[in-house]
Amino acid sequence: MPDRIQRRRTPGWRAEDHTTSPLGTVYVGRPTRFANPARLIHADHGLVVQWGTTGGAVGTWPADGVEARRYATELYENWLGQPEQESTRALFRAVLFGRDLMCWCPLPEPGQPDHCHAAVLLDLANRPASA
Repeated sequence: MPDRIQRRRTPGWRAEDHTTSPLGTVYVGRPTRFANPARLIHADHGLVVQWGTTGGAVGTWPADGVEARRYATELYENWLGQPEQESTRALFRAVLFGRDLMCWCPLPEPGQPDHCHAAVLLDLANRPASA
């Protein structure tokens, strides 16, 4: 199974050094077609989840971000699962199958759920076609 890689700005950090897939790594954050339309916006009172660049806020969460990331990931998974997104899912499967995926979301602690849209994409791209 391919991996999710957290992109870094650390001097000397290179994605190639973290790639485990022989097919390479694909960046799935903004501004790519794979990006999650649900954005986390920092506000005085915590984090706000916003759908798209002009959408309204759909909730407010504590500033630690865990629950906000969970909700934003669920929004993405639900959106991607809609019947009208079948052609999008087919394209994503074709392009992302077998590749490591990279974004800025923090990696989960061992045994914890991965609240990142790249984890959703890894599952989508690499599950059996009948699923």
